[in-house]
Parts: sequence; structure tokens; C-alpha cells
Amino acid sequence: MYQLTATELSHRFGARRVFAEIGFDVMTGRSMVVTGPNGSGKSTLLMVLLGLLEPSRGQVSYWADGSRLSADEFRRRCLLVAPYQSLYDQLTAEENLKFFASLRDLSPTGKELSEVLARVGLEGRGDDRVDEYSSGMKQRLKLALVLALRPVFVFLDEPSTNLDESGKLVMRQVINDVRAQSVLVVATNEADEVALAEQEVSLAG
Repeated sequence: MYQLTATELSHRFGARRVFAEIGFDVMTGRSMVVTGPNGSGKSTLLMVLLGLLEPSRGQVSYWADGSRLSADEFRRRCLLVAPYQSLYDQLTAEENLKFFASLRDLSPTGKELSEVLARVGLEGRGDDRVDEYSSGMKQRLKLALVLALRPVFVFLDEPSTNLDESGKLVMRQVINDVRAQSVLVVATNEADEVALAEQEVSLAG
């Protein structure tokens, strides 16, 4: 059982308060959605939870079967999918998947990669370089990383960005596929995505 715990989290950029006194627990098999208007701090909160920003106040901790994980142990088990996340444009889709898998000492077979790409609607496009992909196809490839790497802590920031209706269906299928084995945090204002979560943190802006 894995767990993400936030205690009295607050964050400021200079004199501007982004959010204050946020606390929650999210465990394996549970999902939480972070909502709020543009500029309310949804992405900032995810950066704090990922350890990429130090909170102004409060604490974030990660647990496995009651034992606290170190920052390195957490990083090996987490994954962020976001519109601003970079892929390697000069590599093919399969090469991107293989590279990110190698960082976790994983070695998926060509068949496994083909199956993952097919599940996100990129069947037959694994040998294409990513700089030939549309923005929507790149977002699908980022979702493929979730399936290929099977992270324990999954963070999705505006996951339906650049996706058409079929892409949004793929995104929801990916969420449903991994949520039972993952601690899932989604930053979104999309009603159908909000409805997928058991917990909600609403930021006022």
C-alpha cells in the first residue's frame, strides 16, 4: 500500500499567496482531483507534491507499507504527464518509451511497446519520429508512458489538453486502467475528469 500525505501545505511567490493550509492523504486505489480557476495554483501544487518546488510551509511525505520513502525512492516510482512536459522529438515514439523505461531499469519488448501504443491510438506509428507528431499525438504518447512504466504515483496536469474526443476517451481509459494500482492526482477543471476522483482539493485563486 502506497500513500501520499500533505500536511498544512502553503506556498507563496514573493508576497503573493498561491495556496494555504492544504492537507490530505491519498492511498493506492484512490484518486484526487485538484480544481480551480486559471492561475489558482493547480500546477504549482503538483510541483510541490513532486518535490520540484519547496513549499513555503508544511510537508509532503510518501509511504510504502507504512515506511516513509526517500526522495530518490519516490522519484523512481512517480510520473508526471503535462502539456509542458518534453519528449525527445528526434527519437521515435518507441525510442522515447525505451529511453524513459531504461531510467527505471525496465526493458519492455517490442511487442509490449506496440501494444501500449495501440492502446493510446498510435498503432503503427511507433517508428515515426516524434517531431512528426501532432500535439494531440504527443499527448497520447505521454499517456503511453503511464502504461509502459506503471508508476505508483501518477500526476496528470490538464491531461485532456490537445486531445480530441477519441483522445479524451483514451485518457479516461488510461486513468481507469492504472487507478487501482496507483496513487493518482489529477489537476483539471473538466467535469468528466473531476467525476473520476474520490477526493477533491479546490483552489480559490
